[in-house]
Amino acid sequence: MAASLARRLVLGIYAAIIVVPLVVVVAGSFKTTQQLFRSPFGLPSSLAPTNYRTVLTDASMSTAFVNSVIVTGAAVALTLAIGSLASYGLARIPGWRGWVLYGFLVLGMAVPAQSNMIPQYVLFQNLGLLDSRVGLILIEIVAALPVAVFILTGFMRTLPRELFEAGLVDGAGPWRTYRSIALPVSLPSLAATAIFLFVIQWNDLLYPLLFIHDPTKTTLPLALLNFQGEFLTNYPLLFTGVIVASTPLVIAYVLLQRYFVAGMTAGSVKG
Repeated sequence: MAASLARRLVLGIYAAIIVVPLVVVVAGSFKTTQQLFRSPFGLPSSLAPTNYRTVLTDASMSTAFVNSVIVTGAAVALTLAIGSLASYGLARIPGWRGWVLYGFLVLGMAVPAQSNMIPQYVLFQNLGLLDSRVGLILIEIVAALPVAVFILTGFMRTLPRELFEAGLVDGAGPWRTYRSIALPVSLPSLAATAIFLFVIQWNDLLYPLLFIHDPTKTTLPLALLNFQGEFLTNYPLLFTGVIVASTPLVIAYVLLQRYFVAGMTAGSVKG
């Protein structure tokens, strides 16, 4: 009985830690700066979407939204394509060689992104990739590829070898086996990986802040910094921008939730 009460208490505290800031952000998006500072935890006096209208009609926010869609969409698609190819190859390499290559690729998850900032900046400057969507897409792919390989390889190693042998018997080559057998059965894992990549790359601030200086190439996380001044931050507009920027993440999770749950449990057991 005591253990059950303690567990419920801990879960209640954890839920409050999650819910209270969310309520403050949503309620604050309908307030003015004065109302927010006067009553940060109170309900708004009206639900007039003034802040949402300001954010959505802001030219810089519209441009940043389009840039985020282009960069994130391209980065997620290419990371999944490259990661699935690498994972298929690693899963098919027998013995210790496959594990060594797998460990080498996944090791990128242990390297802090901040430790590579200076050489990356110099390299991008020499290649002319600063203030470039292409450069931003490339660095997002490189940064997220170890995560994709880690998730997808774990799933593809659980696929029965007989599945691929049957394709070889039918005359399918490596590319046909990958395209017609490995990819269709890996859809749940691909969807789960896509959600992870979408969240990571959509919310990324480090690389746009490092490589993008042109206002027409900024992404949403970088554009949200415009609401923060040196002496005063417009929190209502900042809260509104956060909600607008988070909406695509919620929509993506709702649409892919079934695949996300299946992908998270697909590679957990063998057989």
